[in-house]
Amino acid sequence: SRRRRRREAARNEAAAAAAAGDVEDQPLLRGIFEVKKKSCDVVLSAQRLRWSRITPESPLGGSSIGLHRKEESVEMKDVFSIKLKRRRFAGQEKGGILLGITIFVCLNKEGNKLKDATIHLGNISEDHCYVWYRSLKTILMGSTNILAHTLNGIQHTQTATLHIILGHLKSVDMCTFSSPFKPLRFGFSSMFGFGSRTLALAEKHRWIPPNQRKNFAVIKTLANLRPEDCEISFLPLKHLQQDSQENDRIQGHFLNVSIMAIPCLCSVAPRGLAPNTRLDDGSIALITVRNTSRQEFIRHLKRYASLKNQFSFPFIDTYIVEEVKVCPRIGMKHIPADNLNCTGSEENTYPWNIDGDLVEWATEVHIRCQAAEFGCCKGCNCEKQS
Repeated sequence: SRRRRRREAARNEAAAAAAAGDVEDQPLLRGIFEVKKKSCDVVLSAQRLRWSRITPESPLGGSSIGLHRKEESVEMKDVFSIKLKRRRFAGQEKGGILLGITIFVCLNKEGNKLKDATIHLGNISEDHCYVWYRSLKTILMGSTNILAHTLNGIQHTQTATLHIILGHLKSVDMCTFSSPFKPLRFGFSSMFGFGSRTLALAEKHRWIPPNQRKNFAVIKTLANLRPEDCEISFLPLKHLQQDSQENDRIQGHFLNVSIMAIPCLCSVAPRGLAPNTRLDDGSIALITVRNTSRQEFIRHLKRYASLKNQFSFPFIDTYIVEEVKVCPRIGMKHIPADNLNCTGSEENTYPWNIDGDLVEWATEVHIRCQAAEFGCCKGCNCEKQS
């Protein structure tokens, strides 16, 4: 009967959901750590971290009286940061004796109030802690981990974690960011302008749920759309430039500047933020979006989610380069006639979006290409991209 078919369909859906949940909760790592001064069996999955006290056996066999294996756990979605815990001497800034891993968790949510707590996993083995630290960091990366998505072809924490553990490596281009005075950091993708100001606004509203916060930041930044006045110099890729050619230089007002070392596959851009980039050819994609109307800029953004070329607009230029230097021009009093959106802010620092992390720098930034090796599945689609 129709009612029986509905019941069977409901049971099948429930079984499928349970199976999917079991897959997501399969152990990725298992090891022994000291938790609250007690030796514990610790298990990590993509969904949660759980631990239980190791029960010693009595001389007569079986468990000792009064000792029970009570399991505790924390959901990975509640973990917001981790770090390696070390003991350092007075005045020591780097290194130190490894004590284990500290996990920072958000607990006891009451309305808009959040309470944080820490979990200490004690273990003095460098190798043991480093494997766990890398796996935890991979899970925490979430949607901003465009490297794992690009290398593995899918956005799946278990896949990325397992390839790291198994030691599958792939040569990948990455960017080094430096100022005229010192190195700043490493990264794979960076945005200056709209992409960075959207992230800066989202970071100021961390109390809003992630999806709503992202939409709010995009809409708010579009409403206050304004270009950045800067000068960009770059060195074209060697086999693309002429013998007499020197560094190219462009300047003006830009709504967004993207500098990508990899294609940067993500949920908002299935083909990638820089689909013409290769993984390990020693090049960087430089994409500049000059000042234009808000309507045209929105058309450009919508193209990322479609099969159409998002760069086929007269106000967008793309370059394949080896290095780039971005120099904001502070305190420009004269605004050219082609400046369609408001400008004139004389801020001392400028936000950058580096792999989904917000950083603020007050000086020119020099970006160079550098090779590195990262976890990658064998035979994955990254072979087609390289």
